[in-house]
Amino acid sequence: MPGPLLETLKGNRQEIAPVWLMRQAGRYLPEYRELRAQKGGFLALVYDSDAAAEITVQPIKRFGFDGAILFSDILIVPHAMGQGLEFLAGEGPKLSPTLLETQLESFTAQFDRFDPIYETVRKTRTQISDQVTMLGFAGSPWTVATYMVAGEGSKDQGKTRLLAYQDPKRFQAICDAIADVSITYLRGQIDAGAEAVQLFDSWAGSLAPNEFERWVIAPNAKITAAIKESHPDTPVIGFPKGAGEKLPSYARETGVDAVGLDESLDPDWANAQLPEGMPVQGNLDPLLVEAGGDMLGKRVKTVLKAFEDRPHVFNLGHGIGQFTPIEHVETLLKAVRG
Repeated sequence: MPGPLLETLKGNRQEIAPVWLMRQAGRYLPEYRELRAQKGGFLALVYDSDAAAEITVQPIKRFGFDGAILFSDILIVPHAMGQGLEFLAGEGPKLSPTLLETQLESFTAQFDRFDPIYETVRKTRTQISDQVTMLGFAGSPWTVATYMVAGEGSKDQGKTRLLAYQDPKRFQAICDAIADVSITYLRGQIDAGAEAVQLFDSWAGSLAPNEFERWVIAPNAKITAAIKESHPDTPVIGFPKGAGEKLPSYARETGVDAVGLDESLDPDWANAQLPEGMPVQGNLDPLLVEAGGDMLGKRVKTVLKAFEDRPHVFNLGHGIGQFTPIEHVETLLKAVRG
């Protein structure tokens, strides 16, 4: 019998909304900080399948979430494509050489870098019950490309947007290559035991409408269609952060089974605009969980009320913050589960 999260993603509304939180395995958990101190850097943890599986399971043991999200990173894809990757303390990820400095063809792919990630999925699956849904993920091509082009995150993705305007043919080739590798990567995760997958398009909000159509909707549609071809029963969640009024067209045109909503969206508006019966996921502001207080419980009720007539997975509008108190997460869960 599938767990409540998987049932919801397949379109079957549950009386109590299933819950998982983006970045639920991470720095706000003392057990994570302890393990990271033992093992070293972030990338070392990701490629150590025993450690990564333990981290994936930590929030399930502590909170009883309905979904276990693979502990990994969206930049594993460019790393496997042959781009250098390191995570510097206090600075975030750095990729080199950038695609402003070199051509994609100069990279030597190392797809065996995916093997420990698949192993993490397999090991996690043996440590969680059948009622907990194993979630895999990948970054969407636009968001991954912004890091590959600029070599790091940025506020407006300006360098990548400029490249896409100046040389759309080259940028199309970059997005196509990322999409093809991501399809292989997601299929591998599903074969290893992932029961649903999420496409993270964290920087979708920086694009104008025509570019959103070309660089967000089209590549995500390509990936979703490929997953549906090989694994028709595996739900795909699309999360185009910052999509705003472009979200309904994303929901209709990408073929995803469910959409994740960021905290900037009015849940009542989203409920009215999205296709009837389509599962939604979201969309509490993660800072509200960090803040706690009376507003936390009230806003949880607002979100639940907005989606009371459609399949709904309760989640945040983005990843949980590292300074979030454990007791606030417990309060959140009580508010959702009653």
